[in-house]
Amino acid sequence: MPTRNAALQDLLLSVQEALADRPLGPEAAAAIDKIYGALAAPGPSGPSKARRLPVCAHLPGALQTARAHSAPIARIADAFAAIEPSLFWAPRAAGGLHASASWAEGHANATIIGPGGLEDRADLLVGVSLLAPHVRYPDHNHGPEEVYLVLSPGRFQHGASGWFEPGIGGTLYNEPSIKHAMASDDAPLFALWCLWAATDGSRA
Repeated sequence: MPTRNAALQDLLLSVQEALADRPLGPEAAAAIDKIYGALAAPGPSGPSKARRLPVCAHLPGALQTARAHSAPIARIADAFAAIEPSLFWAPRAAGGLHASASWAEGHANATIIGPGGLEDRADLLVGVSLLAPHVRYPDHNHGPEEVYLVLSPGRFQHGASGWFEPGIGGTLYNEPSIKHAMASDDAPLFALWCLWAATDGSRA
């Protein structure tokens, strides 16, 4: 049976504990329960490759902002920093409507658990997104439902909603196939996301 790296387990536990203290709605809470129920069994180790992109130069500042917020968020930041050297950062594969001109070079995503991640599995994904300052991510959607834990300042939009700011430690839930987007202002945006039932291995 596969075993889980201790640093990765620490990150997952720190996220789970932080989410337990948040006022999640029933849909988000149900998604997290399913995700963490599945995570009780470690998946097989993923490919041993790592890569950083130039936008990752904004990561230390984003993590420092997270650490200054609260002890639970600081624990997540420290746990993420411990595994980050093993992650493969990549841009989103496709564009979309309303992306800023700075988007292509100004963002990166990294899968922690899921296809190509530290645990290679198809039933769920856990990962992060990083945006440089003044970047607008394109409108996009995907089949799996999604819960965000926001670790920096930044704005989000989904469905017919206007732009809103969850704040550091805030959460949001994207139902399956809903259009959504995010944007940074003067500070980099850093957020962790969990998707359930990503059986096609994709995050649009």
